[in-house]
Amino acid sequence: MKEKMARSLTQCLNCRRNYVSDSNEWRVQHMRAGLLLVGVAGCLGVTLWLSRGVSDSGNALDANTKAGFVAEVQDKNPWTSLQANIAPDQFQFAIISDRTGGHRSGVFSRAVQQINLLQPEFVMSVGDLIEGSPKEEQNQKEWTEFNSYVKQLQMPFFYIPGNHDANNKVKAEVWKEAYGRRNFSFVYKNCLFVGLNTNDEDTDADEKAFAKTRIGAKQREWLKAELAKNTQVRWTFIFLHHPLWNFKEIENNGWLPVEDLLENRQYTVFAGHVHVFRKSIRKGRNLYQLATTGGGSSMRGSEYGEIDQVAWVTMKGKEPVISQIGLHGVYRDDLQPIETTEGGASNEQPKGLTRVRGKVAIQGKPANDTLVVFTSIPKDAKEKKISGNSRTAKDGSFEVYGARGALGLPAGKYQVHFVPAPKLVDDEKAVKGENPIPERFRTAATTPLVVEIASGEGVTLNFNVE
Repeated sequence: MKEKMARSLTQCLNCRRNYVSDSNEWRVQHMRAGLLLVGVAGCLGVTLWLSRGVSDSGNALDANTKAGFVAEVQDKNPWTSLQANIAPDQFQFAIISDRTGGHRSGVFSRAVQQINLLQPEFVMSVGDLIEGSPKEEQNQKEWTEFNSYVKQLQMPFFYIPGNHDANNKVKAEVWKEAYGRRNFSFVYKNCLFVGLNTNDEDTDADEKAFAKTRIGAKQREWLKAELAKNTQVRWTFIFLHHPLWNFKEIENNGWLPVEDLLENRQYTVFAGHVHVFRKSIRKGRNLYQLATTGGGSSMRGSEYGEIDQVAWVTMKGKEPVISQIGLHGVYRDDLQPIETTEGGASNEQPKGLTRVRGKVAIQGKPANDTLVVFTSIPKDAKEKKISGNSRTAKDGSFEVYGARGALGLPAGKYQVHFVPAPKLVDDEKAVKGENPIPERFRTAATTPLVVEIASGEGVTLNFNVE
């Protein structure tokens, strides 16, 4: 009996030891886990505090500070701040201009690769993407070629119709088959984007209607409805081919009613067509006539507004920041050339042109910043008029290029007139300066100056206008 009781007592004592041992192990394990959790939480807290950004003095920045930087901050630091220039509603997009109208080989397809280097979120356009043809098959062929370049973009691309793309029934039907409507809208990050059709025939039944460059009543009603749906957007961007606000027919081409519809909102407009850059300021808004992205051009540089470019828009909180990027300044990371097989007009100087240069004086003084315009006098009714021009330098000197063309003019007779050189920025509120050019020399129809340019390497012409 005593032995049995002894064994029972021994078993109880062993159980107690096991219980105490297990309890101690349990406590140790839980203490370790607790300490680990505290350590992790502390590290996360420090990381989050640093990632919010801190000021140069070491104090935490306000709630507007953007995340991203993790840095050791001391009393003095080799940076201006740790608040990045970014916001959740900020974005960037690019806009290409005219590719055609005598498109030059290789420019647009290289621009596609350059845009990929710049990495916008999407790409808009302003029309004249193909040369266009009265024949359906040729239009389809040209769209196939164009899309072979566009599909290389790493971001969405939006089509806007130009006169080369959809200004007759054949072109319009090919467009409709490929892309559907010729006007559209969308909203991105609370900004409204509107694409308009300035070859607006109002009805597909009337071929003659295509001859009018306009935004018709039906399309304006559509625009009114789109604007009414989006009254709270922070900005509106309008894209169209023809800069209708610069046309003589502005009273009848539908632009003034469009401006009335847009009156109570902030907006920016982009167009192309002319192949020369110009910025207009109307009713306090900016309207851009872009240069080219491969279209025909004399390429005389930014002074003339003749560059290959893309427009670049960064939408900030309440307004856009806009720049014009010359494609001559966008390179690969290794400075190697971007190869392309895109065809087009040769970039070489054509043969048979005579270089025309000289000087202009008005009332005996050098005519600075004056546009000298040469207009050919046709030999008969079948011969088309051609023209060329040049902006004068400070000493009144000039050298003529053909319109969207090369240096020089074909031999023949020309009328010569003068106008103030157009400015790159046209502000409707700016005070207009006095025109120093005598009135009879201001148009080809009234000028008494007629010159004959002979074939040869060059001719020098000096004019004293009084």
